Amino acid sequence: MTTGSPETSALVAAQHRAMPFTRLTDCGMDPADARRLLADTADGTPWQEAAAAIADEQLSRVRRARENGHLVTARQAYRFASAALMFAQMAYQSDTDVKRELYARHTAATAALAPDVERVEIPHREGTLTGWLCLPATGTPRATVIVWGGLSGWGAAYLMVAEACTARGLACLLAEGPGQGESRLCHGLYVDERVTEGFARFVDFAEADPRLGGPIGIQGVSFGGLFAAHLAAADPRVAAVVVNGAPAAPTVPEFRTAREQMAAVVGTDNLDRVTEVMSALRFDPDKHRITCPLLLLHGGLDPLARYEDQEPFLRAADPATSTVRIWPDGEHTLYNHAAERDALTGDWFTDHLAGQRTPKG
Repeated sequence: MTTGSPETSALVAAQHRAMPFTRLTDCGMDPADARRLLADTADGTPWQEAAAAIADEQLSRVRRARENGHLVTARQAYRFASAALMFAQMAYQSDTDVKRELYARHTAATAALAPDVERVEIPHREGTLTGWLCLPATGTPRATVIVWGGLSGWGAAYLMVAEACTARGLACLLAEGPGQGESRLCHGLYVDERVTEGFARFVDFAEADPRLGGPIGIQGVSFGGLFAAHLAAADPRVAAVVVNGAPAAPTVPEFRTAREQMAAVVGTDNLDRVTEVMSALRFDPDKHRITCPLLLLHGGLDPLARYEDQEPFLRAADPATSTVRIWPDGEHTLYNHAAERDALTGDWFTDHLAGQRTPKG
């Protein structure tokens, strides 16, 4: 049972709503670790401490496995440690030194997965955009898919999405765009009215890397789906786009923790400025047209993005090349249907980027 003040109990309840078991495992945590994290925090251990302790134990597994020459086990433990540290930093909405330290540890654990996961750094404005490139085990990629998250989960949180792509012969670039990951925490790049210019830099990278072949698709998860829709409407190089659980008309949230999260993404405590940026990012289907194939994913039980919130993306697309997939019991971004969701999007990108069939609705 949760102990402490009513304020502490409310915080724990909010954390459990934002990071349920299905999300923890969707983003790569060992199921046993995910159950332990929820149990320990329900019993009063602060979220960041509980998650960091789990990561420490996985890193101890890494050391023992390496000492005994069990490299496959070591890589698995690095994956679980990376995911635990991703969720540890989510305890902080604002960009504190502790959040940066936890994210740096997450980055180091992810980097240890090389060569299967390759670090990417791309100059942008006065900073650097970061990400992770995953390539198929053999052969030249048939196409490239760029994936990014939203307000709190980024980059390597989507390694399982990348695996669904690489298993189908597609390269996958897990992007940390403006307002996300190290691009924000270390390099000071935030969301503004021209945020699509930052995400377009990953398309530049995919075009320039001689190892990457074929057309380019993009996928935006949660709030990141808004950025994906804007980029698809603005950049003719985008050959296909997936939008998963995104608001077309973003607003400043009513609840304090959510406001703090959005303010951190924009890089200011000035709520007037945050409101100004969100207003500028509203996706208007009368002004923004998506001419490439669109796949819209929706969960019927998503408390953060109703179907009506996503419907403008459909109105901006050609009905002949747009597809909607709805899971009536789906949670936000379909955490609870992760395997089926990733298989669907992997197949959809293969069909529309690698030319296996004529695109259709």
